[in-house]
Order: sequence, then C-alpha cells, then structure tokens
Amino acid sequence: MFGYTKVSNTKVGEDVEIDLETGGTSTLYPGLSPGENQLRWGFIRKVYGIVATQLVLTTIVSCITILYTPINEVLKANPGFLLFLMFLPLVLLWPMYVYQQKHPLNFIFLGLFTLSLSLTVGVSCANTDGKIVLEALILTSAVVCSLTGYTFWASKKGKDFSYLGPILFTSLFVLFLTGFIQVFFPLGSTSVAIYGGMGAIIFAGYIVYDTDNLIKRFTYDEYIWASITLYLDILNLFLSILRMMRQANN
Repeated sequence: MFGYTKVSNTKVGEDVEIDLETGGTSTLYPGLSPGENQLRWGFIRKVYGIVATQLVLTTIVSCITILYTPINEVLKANPGFLLFLMFLPLVLLWPMYVYQQKHPLNFIFLGLFTLSLSLTVGVSCANTDGKIVLEALILTSAVVCSLTGYTFWASKKGKDFSYLGPILFTSLFVLFLTGFIQVFFPLGSTSVAIYGGMGAIIFAGYIVYDTDNLIKRFTYDEYIWASITLYLDILNLFLSILRMMRQANN
C-alpha cells in the first residue's frame, strides 16, 4: 500500500502498518485514536508556530526599543502613554476572544496585542543591565523547554494536570493583590526579589497547565486563544525572572 510499510513484531509475529507520510507520530496520551492524534498534532504545531512568531516579534520590538534610544526616552517621558500600553492588552483580550475564529480580524488583534506588550517589555529591558537580561532570557528558555518536554512526556504516560487550575488561579490572584499593595506600600529589594521568584514559580506552573490543556482540551478552533495563553505564560515567566534577578543584583 502506498505510504505504508509493514514491519514484523518480534514478540507476536504480527505485521504492523506504520504511516510513513506522518513519520510515525507518537500518541499524545493513552486512549487517543490515530486519526484524532494526527489532528491534535497538527493543531499543536499551528499553535506553536503562532507563539514562535509572537516571540520573534517581541524580540525584534524589544531590541529596537533598547537600541534606538529616542523610543525608550519617549516612552519614559510619557508615563500616561506607557500606562495606556500596559492596559491595552487587557482591552484587546475581549475582541480577540469574540473574533478568534474570524480571519483576518483575529490575527490583526493578535498583532496589536503582541506589539503593545512588546513595547512594555522593551522598556523593562532597556532599564536593566544587558547581562541580567541575557541571563533571564537564557534561564527562561531553559525552563520553558524543560517544562514543555516534561508535560508531553507525562501526558504520554497518562498523567493529568487539570488539578493545577484552581491552585494556580488562587496563587495568581494573591500575586496580583500583593503587586497592587506594593504600589501604595513599597517593599524592600529583598521582598521584591522574593515576589519575582514566587511569580516565576506560578507562571512555570501555568506553562505545565496550559501545555496540558493544549494537548487534551483546547478545541481545534481555539488556536488563537491557546497561543495567547502560552505566550503570556512565557512572557510573564521572563518578566518575573528578570525582576527577581534585577533586585537580587541590586
């Protein structure tokens, strides 16, 4: 048969067909049918392709903000505009959710969402020592790759991480409340470093939780929303590590 080959099973002497066109893609988790497995792998590749594009755009915009001083100076000199950029992603979440299945509006809103966040990240990096930014970037990459690989491996073994949802949501709410209190009652550098470390742990947990959702629960039409969640997890993990390392260095 075209596209397939037969191999002998040495244990039971049976012939097993392997789809050469799909490269013998491994099953994501026990009980998943071969057809559903191929569709799910295609969905995962699509989501990671979008996330990779977002991260590349964030890197480019951040580098421009850091290297081209006038942009950084304009943003620092206009705190109102910078505050607008910080709240704009929250506003864009609504139209992205509503139009997530309407092309090209979904990608237009996604681009604006990524661009606004990239500018704020660029300002944070521009006001931090370059060595610390590089170390935070390397550490974030290592953590993301390790946790993603572990989640795929654990899912294949039948493990489920849905129980992390309530725990992470409660932890994130406490983290947000603590950050809000810091606005009126600033903490010392040590406390800020601890705050950054706790944030890094929470968003590391979210990477595992959202990757597990990507493998098992997101529908095929939710590729935009799945991309947003993973992108925010990675970005917030990087910012938390950057904050922790910056305060520890101080």
